[in-house]
Amino acid sequence: MVPTALNRRQAGTALLGAALTTAMPRSALADSAKAPAPPTLDFVFEAVILLAPPVELGTIDGERRRLVPITGGTVDGPRLRGIVLPGGGDWQGIGKDRTVIHARYTLEAADGTRISIDNPGVRVASPEIIARLTAGEDLDPSLYYFRTTPTFEVQAGPHDWMTRSVFVGQGIRHPGSVVMRYFRVT
Repeated sequence: MVPTALNRRQAGTALLGAALTTAMPRSALADSAKAPAPPTLDFVFEAVILLAPPVELGTIDGERRRLVPITGGTVDGPRLRGIVLPGGGDWQGIGKDRTVIHARYTLEAADGTRISIDNPGVRVASPEIIARLTAGEDLDPSLYYFRTTPTFEVQAGPHDWMTRSVFVGQGIRHPGSVVMRYFRVT
């Protein structure tokens, strides 16, 4: 019997599949017994960050820009205690339904170690909620999404573990302050 075109196609497909199966390494995710557990979040500390009134910078590239100076604050949690030093700031780009933030400030741990934070993130909500937050209203944090991805700089010593992990921050905006809760991704 002479093979038909369909039979040749089926035979070619079967040969290609067999070649790919033997030539390609098996994915670690294909074997669930070898897959790592999904990451979790461990609460590290909470910072209550005190703010001065915003400095308006004007409209740039269609966003309202401003700087919110950081004047101090406190740090408390299972892995870190201390204070927020004055002198940092939060540079913001406020759009219709999203505020892009980039805060930089310094902590002083209870043992005197200084820890620098570079903390970019976003605050997302309806245009009405963004306007109310920007005006300084104290709103229920369930009305907006406020997350950051901080990185820390610290000298070698008891807190340098912060430079070897990934963190996420969860923010709550209040008039005159912001509460940032920091979590280490395991």
